Parts: sequence; structure tokens; C-alpha cells
Amino acid sequence: MTKYEQAASLLSAAGQTQVLRFFDQLSDKEQAALLDQVLDLDLSCLSALKNADPESRRGVISPLTAMQLPEIKARKSEFFEKGVSAIRNGEVAAVLLAGGMGTRLGSDAPKGMYDIGVTRPVFIFERLIENLLDVVRETGTMIPLVIMTSEKNDAATRAFLTEHAFFGYDPARVTFFVQDMAPCTDFDGRILLETPSRVATSPNGNGGWFSSMLRQGIVRALAAEGVKWLNVFAVDNVLQRIADPVFIGAVLDSGCASGSKVVRKACRDEKTGVMCLEDGRPSVIEYTEMSDELLDAKDENGDPAYNFGVILNYLFNMEELIRVADEDLSLHIARKKIPCIDDAGNKVDPKEPNGLKFELFILDLVKKLPGCLPFEVERAREFAPIKNRTGVDSVESARELCRLNGIEL
Repeated sequence: MTKYEQAASLLSAAGQTQVLRFFDQLSDKEQAALLDQVLDLDLSCLSALKNADPESRRGVISPLTAMQLPEIKARKSEFFEKGVSAIRNGEVAAVLLAGGMGTRLGSDAPKGMYDIGVTRPVFIFERLIENLLDVVRETGTMIPLVIMTSEKNDAATRAFLTEHAFFGYDPARVTFFVQDMAPCTDFDGRILLETPSRVATSPNGNGGWFSSMLRQGIVRALAAEGVKWLNVFAVDNVLQRIADPVFIGAVLDSGCASGSKVVRKACRDEKTGVMCLEDGRPSVIEYTEMSDELLDAKDENGDPAYNFGVILNYLFNMEELIRVADEDLSLHIARKKIPCIDDAGNKVDPKEPNGLKFELFILDLVKKLPGCLPFEVERAREFAPIKNRTGVDSVESARELCRLNGIEL
């Protein structure tokens, strides 16, 4: 079967044959590019469209108690030993979500390439790998590192890390994969074209990392190595501890299928998602969804009931993720302004939302698994996110926190 036949078959099954309507007008190079893109697309969102909820309605929200610092400190040695054992047995891999660009920092390069140094170059990727190498030295084990990139930054990320010799990490233990892209559609569910030779797409969300790994054979390769747990973390927190043996040991001891590092909120209105129960299952509620009633709720000690913010550093049991992979996750739909072409091939630059983008959220993975342990870490030691150039959660604040932790920049 030719590539054209494969692509046409996939599109026909999805009711999207209009994607190839300009095919005969394209050059050979454009035809090949369009076919490759179609064959790489994650079309699962289309079959789930009828079940998706544009309003993202939430269930009944109630508090979820976190394992807090006093208990963690009291049991640190016990948890550490369990975590180290799992790492030395080859049961843990680290997954870095690094598909973003440094646009908000004023850079057109991948975010991980941003230099936060003051007296010398210090890159975000460098800080993260140094944090992981701390655990490698503690355990004497080179932990598999899987790096998720995107269409926009894959080549630049690979070239940058190769140029810098992976900042001392063994390149043989590093695997890259590109995040799947989801097609954008009009309000009737018809896939839009960005140009006659390119489908309009967007990344499939921070919850799409596992489906992307699964589709690209990464999960199968890790399972063959004996990996059982995946520590998933975001690119922007330069202080986070990765493959932390104490965190891993605590999750293993809890019997939960997942764990989430959390920090105590800095203030009532801090812009962070918080751990909670939703219809009795562990979940995350975004700060934009927090009502005054939830913000002001208190626990039995008089402390805020929803007081532990997530930092996008999770531990997941891989077997459980595989088990739920075929289940329909909640699909989040955003009405967006999507540049595209119309049926006649004319360029459309919309002033109002004209289509839909589809995303999976990592909170939906948390909700699917049996149990999640919220695990408190010290803000000043493990939470220095870089989202802005100045102000809160910025390059400036991260530099100050690095300095307080004895890290030279």
C-alpha cells in the first residue's frame, strides 16, 4: 500500500477526505510532506469528539490530604532506601516534557536552551540534568532519561544537547520523542488546513505525553528494560529534584499508582492547580476553577483545605498507565482563532474563534489511576519555575532561589 493509499484510508475512516482536496495541485515535495503529516497525526480526538465537553464540567470537589514535611522527615531513611532499591533495580525512568519554546522569555529557541547564568552560561537544560545527576551519583545508577520535544523544537533541542555533550549525562541513556500533534477542526468537526499542503495542528496537551510515547514505541522499549515507574517533570522548574528516591519510596510505600510533588501555597490566590478529590478520585483543580467557597474552606486544623499546589512533577506506575491507555480520557476542547484556508484555498485570518483545538490534561491521567499521593516538598528548595522574564515565577526569582541554595550562576 502506498503512502497515499494509507493516508486516504485513514482519512476516509475518519470522515475527513477533504484534507486531500488540493493534493493534485501540489508539487511532489508538498505531496510527500502532507502525506507524512497525515500519517503522523493523532486522530483519536476525532472519534472522541462526540463525548467531549467544551465546558469541561467538573465533578464534586473535596479535599485530599497531602503527606506533609514532618512525616516525610520522620520516615526519610525508610523512603530513601525503598526508592534507591527501585532505581538500582532499573525500575525508574525520568520523562522531561520539553516541547515548549522560550517565547515568553523573549527567545525564539527551545525553552530548555534559555541561559539563566549571571557570571557564566547556565542553561535550563543544564540545571535539570545536574539535578538528575545528583541522584545518579547517590545511587550509582544511570537512570533512563526520555525527552519529549515538539515539531518546532526537536532538531534544535537534539543539536543543542549533543553540542554540550548532554551536560555530562550518558547519551546512550537518553531517548527523544516528538509530542503527537492533534488536528484542529472547524465547529462541525472537519479538519482544517493551514495551507493546501499542511493540516492545521496543535500539540495534544500535557496529558498527551504517554499516548505519544506509547504510539512511538518508547513504552515498549522501557518495559523491556524492566522500567515500572515514570517520573514525569516539566522543563521550567530549575530546582526540582528528579527521580527523587524519597519521593519514589513514599509512593511505593503508599500503594498508590501515582504520586505528585506539591508545595504549600504561598497565598490564597496563588495561580497554581491544587490536589483534590473529584467524585472521590484524586484530581487537580486549576486556580481558574477555584470558587471563593473552595479558596476559603478549612480543614480540621483550621488550615486551608486546598493548600497544596502541583508543580508538574509526577510519578506514575507504567503498567497502570498502559492499562488505561485504551480508555477514553476526558478531551478538553478550546474554541480558538485558527489561521487556515477555506474550501477554495483562500487564506483565512480569523478575528474571532473559528475552530477547535483538542488537548489531554495530565490531571486526567491522575484521575484514571487508583490512588495518588500528594507529597509535600519545600518551596525554597524545589520550586523555582521560570515562566516570565521578571516578577513572579521568573528568571529573576529563579536566580535568587538558586543563589539561596548555593548554586552558582
